[in-house]
Amino acid sequence: MAINKMRLAIAGSGMVTDHHCRAWAKLPHVEVAAICSRRYDNAERRALQFGIPAVFDDYTRMLDTVEPDAVDIATVPEVHFDQVLEAADRGIHVLCQKPMTPSLADSRRLVDQVADRVRFMVHENWRFRPQYRRISTWLNEDKLGTIHDFKMTVRSSGLITRSNSGRLFAIERQPFFTTLKRFMIMEVLIHHLDTMRFLLGDLRVTETSHARICQEIVGEDFASISLRTESGAQGNVTGNFSAAGFPPLPVDDLELIGDRGSVIFRNQKLSLLGSDPEEINYDRETAYQQSYDNAIAHFVACMTENIPFETDRIDNLATLQLVEDAYLAAER
Repeated sequence: MAINKMRLAIAGSGMVTDHHCRAWAKLPHVEVAAICSRRYDNAERRALQFGIPAVFDDYTRMLDTVEPDAVDIATVPEVHFDQVLEAADRGIHVLCQKPMTPSLADSRRLVDQVADRVRFMVHENWRFRPQYRRISTWLNEDKLGTIHDFKMTVRSSGLITRSNSGRLFAIERQPFFTTLKRFMIMEVLIHHLDTMRFLLGDLRVTETSHARICQEIVGEDFASISLRTESGAQGNVTGNFSAAGFPPLPVDDLELIGDRGSVIFRNQKLSLLGSDPEEINYDRETAYQQSYDNAIAHFVACMTENIPFETDRIDNLATLQLVEDAYLAAER
């Protein structure tokens, strides 16, 4: 059923919850009633920052006490399975931070167990960045014609640049990076694979290579995935977090080459090339927050109007399948 006024609880108090809370605060028809974290002091700081009235260190107790309409799960992937099910068992709708779970098999089990008991959207926000929404509009307007080749790249020096504390920038910002056995593809390029699915439709992995450059992490920090669309276009998605000379915060490049027009996104400038050229400049920090704003506003709009989520649990399984296929291709 549609929800007109949403009462929300937030699980988690890490770095991303700052962006989540900023997005929720912009929606007057949402009441953020509570936040919880295993680190009560972290949840309390976030609550003070955004005027959230109730703070918990126990997820179950928060759900039972507050009885929210929906929960925003922004915790580590290892606890997503149980937290989503606890919400579903109570009839509480779910927005869950990507990845849905650490594995495709567990995600499929979770989807089966939740079924249609509640609304369930995965917070996969990269495709909601304004530059990619604009590209989608151009594609729908057929300004590029048939796409023949494509390339999307993300690079960062976050695993070689050290902060004032002496720690690697990316690890200081998100400490859990160090222990992830699957890092570049599962944690980072999952966004870019989803964005390319959004723009180009179904994709198939044809080849993958990956490597661990930084010895202070467990997983891979470089990966290159070759892909093919159903229409035959070929391209790749590549990531490197040990890229010297690049900013410590990751930056995207994108190219879509068509027979009527082409698109290049580089240095925060989006260019439409062809007979009807356009250029749009984006501020990185603003566009980054907009991805959270747009994804969360989409969740609320779909709940309010009772329409399907763009990144619902079923759609997200297709992105997770690409991630799994990429790792299998690398093993081959």
